[in-house]
Amino acid sequence: MNKGFLHTAVLFCLLLLASGCSNFQKLLKSNDVTKKYEAALKYYENEEYYRSSQLLDQIAPLLAGTDKAENAQFIQAQAHYKQGNYILSDAYFRTFFTTYPRSPFAEEATYMQAKSLYQQSPSYEEDQTPTITAIQAFEEFVTRYPASAYVEEANKTIEELYVKLDKKEFNQARLYYQLRYWRSAVVAFNNFQREHASSPYSEEAAFLKLESQYRFAMESVLNKQEERFDQAIDYFQSFVDQYPESRYKRDAEQFYDQTRNELARIRKNNKENS
Repeated sequence: MNKGFLHTAVLFCLLLLASGCSNFQKLLKSNDVTKKYEAALKYYENEEYYRSSQLLDQIAPLLAGTDKAENAQFIQAQAHYKQGNYILSDAYFRTFFTTYPRSPFAEEATYMQAKSLYQQSPSYEEDQTPTITAIQAFEEFVTRYPASAYVEEANKTIEELYVKLDKKEFNQARLYYQLRYWRSAVVAFNNFQREHASSPYSEEAAFLKLESQYRFAMESVLNKQEERFDQAIDYFQSFVDQYPESRYKRDAEQFYDQTRNELARIRKNNKENS
């Protein structure tokens, strides 16, 4: 390719870019609200969300009470969401459906406000207050719009967020197990099973509770061992009843056999010493 032509093409592109920036800067400084509104819509259609939002942030308050206000505020919220400005989109969508509850966009705005909160949900290791807030928003949406086309996706998202909460609680319980605090681990896994019965982590929690009880019994003083091994037997029976095809079944059976052996030893010694 001719180098002169290439240089000319690059220069032409730079001039176009500079011209576009210059025009946008002029728009930002302009007092023509209608011109800014029309430009903002065009930028949005062209997926130039930053420029669209910049203009709409300026003029949305000025359009209050006009026939353009509703559309401007909805597009403003969408433009911020598409940029990943989820704190702002949360606020703008909430303001929109509060201000225009009968708008044809109210349903979508309510859903998008919940999605904005979902995007702020942190990893399971962190504080889950934003996750709980997002769940509440999706549940309120499903209640308000039960026939919405977004309900199926909303319910899937709710389930996903609940699993994240489950994972946090499960890992907190498992921490006692990892630290070899067997008694505390048993209590924590028991609480987890009671409060998160349908969790995908319930099966593992049941198995780890059995193992923790076995190890707790093994490390107990002699006069406490029998009752604690008996409790491990009970945990094993509950485990196999609830999860007969569990991937942990073979390991659980090994703990069961070891527990029975320990109980046989203890009862033999008790009989000999009686």
